[in-house]
Parts: sequence; C-alpha cells; structure tokens
Amino acid sequence: MRGATRSAAVAYLSRPCRNFLPLSLESSVATTTRFMESRLIHTPWIMPYQCQSQWRPFVQKSLSTTSPTATATATTTTLKLGGRPCSSRSNSQSPSSQGTASFSSASFSSSSNNNEGGNTLSSSRGRNAVSLLPVYLSDARAVTKYHPVHAPDGALQLSVAENQMLEDLLVPAIQKFSSAFQHHDQIDDDNHDKHDDDFIGGFFHSDQIYYQQTHGRAGLRQAMGNYLQRILKLSTSTTLTDKTLDVDGIVMGAGCNAVLENLCFCLTEPGDAVLLPTPYYAAFEFDLVARAGLNIVPVHTRTFHSRGNNNEEEEEEGENAAFYYYPNRASLDAAYDCALEKGSQPKILLLSHPNNPLGICYPPSVILECIQWAREKLVHLVSDEIYAGSVYQSNHPETGEETFQSVLKLAATSSESSADTHHHGKGLGLGPFVHFVYALSKDFALSGLRVGVAYSENEEIRVPMQKLNDLCQISSQTQVTIEEMLSSPHRGQSDGGNTTYGTFGSKLWSTDSFLPENHKRIKERSQTLQNVLQECQIPFLKGDSGLFLWMDLSEFLPELPKGEASGLAESQESMDARERVLYLELMKEFGLLFTPGRSMRNELPGFFRCVFTAASEAEFALALERIKCFVTAKRK
Repeated sequence: MRGATRSAAVAYLSRPCRNFLPLSLESSVATTTRFMESRLIHTPWIMPYQCQSQWRPFVQKSLSTTSPTATATATTTTLKLGGRPCSSRSNSQSPSSQGTASFSSASFSSSSNNNEGGNTLSSSRGRNAVSLLPVYLSDARAVTKYHPVHAPDGALQLSVAENQMLEDLLVPAIQKFSSAFQHHDQIDDDNHDKHDDDFIGGFFHSDQIYYQQTHGRAGLRQAMGNYLQRILKLSTSTTLTDKTLDVDGIVMGAGCNAVLENLCFCLTEPGDAVLLPTPYYAAFEFDLVARAGLNIVPVHTRTFHSRGNNNEEEEEEGENAAFYYYPNRASLDAAYDCALEKGSQPKILLLSHPNNPLGICYPPSVILECIQWAREKLVHLVSDEIYAGSVYQSNHPETGEETFQSVLKLAATSSESSADTHHHGKGLGLGPFVHFVYALSKDFALSGLRVGVAYSENEEIRVPMQKLNDLCQISSQTQVTIEEMLSSPHRGQSDGGNTTYGTFGSKLWSTDSFLPENHKRIKERSQTLQNVLQECQIPFLKGDSGLFLWMDLSEFLPELPKGEASGLAESQESMDARERVLYLELMKEFGLLFTPGRSMRNELPGFFRCVFTAASEAEFALALERIKCFVTAKRK
C-alpha cells in the first residue's frame, strides 16, 4: 500500500469514531488508493470535529516507529547428479548458489524475542519466507541510487524489469479509461463518438461498491479473452478458427505471481517438485516455495546439447549460442529423475516464454518437445507468457519463422489435443495438463495496478482457483478501467461506422495503437544497447522480446582460485564468490546495477541481465557511457 494511504488509514483507525467510514482500504490499485487518500486526508469534513485534532499527531508518531530486525542463517542439503548439484533453492548467503529451494532449513534469532519457550511473536514460516529472497536485493537496496542533482555518481538501476518509456502514452490513457465512461453495451450504435463524451456521473458505477465475482467481473474476463486471442494469434491459426478461449477458464487476480501461486497450489501437494529451465526469474523461488511449499528443481540444459549439431549458430555465437539454453527431452528427464531421487514428485514444468532473463523466445520445436514430454509424463506444463506482448522481432531474421508462438496455440494444434477425451467442445482443447499465466505489468507497464490472469481448461481446478482468488482479487475500479482499456477502439480508424467493440474484426487501442508503439520503442532501445555491446566486444544473446538483454561479462571475473577447475567443473562456491566480486565492482565503482546471473541459477558465472527499459533517455545514455568506461578500465 502507498505510504500516504497507509498513514491515512492508521490515522483514521486511531480515532474514536472509527465506524464513520467503511473500512475498505485493502485496494491495491493506484486509482483507488489515491481516491482513499483524498477522502481520508484532504477532506476533513468527513470526520467529526473531535477526531480531526487527533489524527495528524498519531500519523507522525506511527511513521517514526521502527520494527525489530531479524537475522537469519540457513543450512541446505544438496544432492548431486553427474558431479553437479541436482537441487533447488538455497538459503545460503551467497548471491546465487545451486542449492535447494525447500530442502533447506533456517534458524533465526530476533533481537526482540528469543526465549526458552520459543519465539511467540512470529512464526518460523513467516521468517523463512524472507530467507527465500535473492541476497543481491539487499546489496541493491543499500547502494546510493543515481540522481542527476543529488547523486550524479549513484548507481543506475538496470535490474528491475520495468518499462519506464511509456508514461507519455499510458498516463493520459489510464486517466481517460478510469473516468467511468459509459459501458459499451449502452452506446448507441449510430453514434460511437458518444464513447468520448458521455460519463455515468461519478467515480464508481453503483455495482462496484459491492462484492465482485472472485475470479473477475464478466466484462473484464471477456475483454481479456478477446485481447489474448489477438496477441497470442489464436484466431489466425487455420486449425483454431472455430475455437476460442473459454471465458469460464479465466481467473483474474492481483498480479502474475498471485495467480501463478494459486494455480500451482491447485495442481500440487506440499513437497512436490517444479522443474524450471535455467536461468530463470529469481522470484519464482519465493512465489512457489514461501506458501505453496514446493521444491524448485533446476533444469540444466548446457551439457545436454552436443557440439557440432548446430553448426551455423555455434560457429557465429560460440559458447553464447541460444540453443545451449533450450530445454530438451534429455535435460527434462535428468531433472525429473533428480527430483525423484530427493523424494519429490515432479508435478509441474514451468516455462518462461518469452524467456526472462534471456530476452528470447523458445523456438516452436522446443515448445512442442516440452508439451509432448509433459503429456507423456503426466506433468503439468505452466507457461508464463507475461512478455507475450513485448515481442519486438516478429520473425526470425534468417529463417523467417514466426519468433513467438504461444504454448496455448501449439498445445491446441498438436495431435495429442485433438483426441483429448477431456475436451468437451469449449475452449481450445488443451486438455488438463497445459496452463497459462499472464499480466499487464510488463507489456503495459502497469505493475502498480496488479492485473494478472490464469487460464486453464482443467475443470477440476476451476472452483478451487476461483475460491483461492478471493484472497487476491483486483479492485472493482481497476477491473472496470482495464476492461475499458482492452475494449476501447483504435481512434482514427475508418470503418464506415461498423465498429464492434472487442470483436476480432475491429481495431483496438491496446493491440493496434499502444502495443505497436511499445514494440517500436523497445526495439530501438534494444538495438542501441546491442550496438554498444558489439562495439565493446561483449558477447550477448541477440534479443527478440522482453525488456532486457543477457550479457556475458565473464571476461572480467576475478581469476580462478589456485587449484580450482574451470567451466562447469568449477565449484559452486567459487562461481558465486567470483561473480559477487564482479557484481559489486560494477555497482559500486562504475554505477551499473545489473541482475547477476547466478541469482537466476545460471550454470556459469559472469552473466548479467541488463534491463534497458528501466531508465529515462538521459539515464540510458549515461549507462551506455558507463559500460564503455568499465570495459576500457578493465582491459587496460
């Protein structure tokens, strides 16, 4: 919750007249939050006179209160397979180890309470959740951040996957869409321009003040379904022309992590394994372990690709060729067996597609192999496609093949799904083992509004998903705003007045105006960074999607300790230590804050994710200069 809202809520609850207003302060939405701030702070007439004199001193006192801190140490148990860690999350204090996620135990000491009867002020599970966060985050929070006036030598934040290049497009649009426009079904078909001028007259529609459907308002789910049909190109497939997403399988929740956790909660038992190809988004470990109690088992891929089988790419890219990161049947089998050896049943294969942190899409052949493997093993395949609308290279430059094809599209058109006995005519015919999550945090830079979506055609989990979503619903105001945003027509189109809102034949603001401009801006930034990396002779993966590039800075790692093996044979402790030295040097001496690859379980040290959209134009230009300075200084 925003600080101003939190303070206002504390002040309000401290008054003796606390029943004067409804206590609906849980909204995670920026618009609703500001609305509550204005009502609780800026309009004192809503309080009785005797309350007005009490709340400001209480707020000031509450803001000065600090909570006790806790420190944690952790021990991990790691099994090895083939001489390498066969494990998941580690709670060790290294920036990234190849240890286990929930095969670890932590002991805590608290400065405020440590008696013989045990800690009665907090639970071990709550304290353990904190230990799952990547250690590099504490380093990033501690460093002085760049400011053009107050901290010109501060570190440039290039590690948080946010897109800060869209405010000029988004802010006016969201203000417009959140102004309670008249619903589409109330618009006169003969006068579509009424859409811009008519208001219902108030901040809320009357039905927004009451309980909502836990899995999302019907209008929003339909609008989201239509939007996903477009960006995933489900309606363009010749074999899917008569199939659409089943709206009953859509669950709208407060962010991608919330719906992903609920989905995995419904598919697994505590202690089951989730297979994740490396490198992967570091926060998956928190999202799936903290409450769901699952075990993250990395799918290592590099050693399962033979040299010489990809001659052209291997000759051009060497050790940084993209195919080294592709999961295949052999790597999946190894991870599956590894989980079983540890007594954990593999239940989920989680793919990030387009991939975070690599900034690339998996080829269709790789996705199909994963789908077939998952169906054979009766393992649920969950595809996180949160960057599906940020694919800026639509076709492969050499083969012409479509860069991104959704798991939903490929699973629906594969031969297994056509004969699936679980398909009853609704939806795409995915069967019960293929699932999908998405959010508007990346493609629309709306991480503050908390809009996530899960989709599944597994009917056994629909009611549980809907009920669990009761704990992470999206506020009604945000739902109406997003419904409007996803359904609003593309302005300036000339269709003879035959626009039908939300249908596949019409042009929409979201898919035909905003996203193309977003792709243009992302592509320009990516290309600019790639040009500088090429100039500096820094190896990197050629990105085609997402907000970042994957860079190989291993050239600048400290030397190997005496007697330490090189490559994949290097010990995990040595990898972590050497990368941490480089990470801190980049951050503290050159003002470059990247995401370290070992925090994302990369198999080798010295790789970093650079989020090129997380800065203003001036900051991005400065970042490029600092990269050049770093390379020059290190190569002297």
